[in-house]
Amino acid sequence: MARTIIAILALTALAACGGGGGLRNLDAGGDGPDEFAINPSAPLEIPENLSRLPAPTTGVANRTDPDPAADAVIALGGNPGATMVGGIPAGDSALVTYATRNGVDPDIRATLAAEDQGFRDRRSRFGGLFARGDRYFQAYSGQALDAHAALARFRNAGVAVPSAPPAP
Repeated sequence: MARTIIAILALTALAACGGGGGLRNLDAGGDGPDEFAINPSAPLEIPENLSRLPAPTTGVANRTDPDPAADAVIALGGNPGATMVGGIPAGDSALVTYATRNGVDPDIRATLAAEDQGFRDRRSRFGGLFARGDRYFQAYSGQALDAHAALARFRNAGVAVPSAPPAP
């Protein structure tokens, strides 16, 4: 009996020594440099003709500044010049022009939030009077898409679709 108690105490003491995070502790601690925060810039380029240097422009990014979005487009085989022109993707400029042809409401987000809250209040029982918490999913349950039924419908129609996780 004494050996069993000693063995249990020894195992408990040994198990207590296993803390500290081990290899899962990725925080080096301290105030040293963070090697993951370093973002290298592009190498400097010396133009062939120094008399034709472009004039500096306020608010425009430096040519050597990193552009992660353009780097990702290049890595995926795309054209970085076709991504953003004036804040709107170049391929979407005609769509934005057509959508804004009758003007733009500057308070559209507040208007939509108020209309959405009104819809949820009308859809919930008793107009949200006795509702606890947010009834968002209950109010929109009739408009929810069954992803697996849609996937099966597209597959049966012969459309090439990506794989999906199994149905719950």
